[in-house]
Amino acid sequence: MQIKLVIGEKVDLIEINNNNTVKDLLKNMDIAPETVVVKKNNCIVIDEELVEDGDLIEVIQVIYGG
Repeated sequence: MQIKLVIGEKVDLIEINNNNTVKDLLKNMDIAPETVVVKKNNCIVIDEELVEDGDLIEVIQVIYGG
């Protein structure tokens, strides 16, 4: 299955396995889930959300500090 993945200014069409969650996707990209917010089809989602064929997934880096 294919999704559109947006990270910053970079946009890619990628192939993923069925029944992947957002957490699985982040793990495969070596991105710690606590450092990003993920939007699926323009809605913020939790790590357990299933990723489906044709989805638009946007990974937004969270900036924090003191």
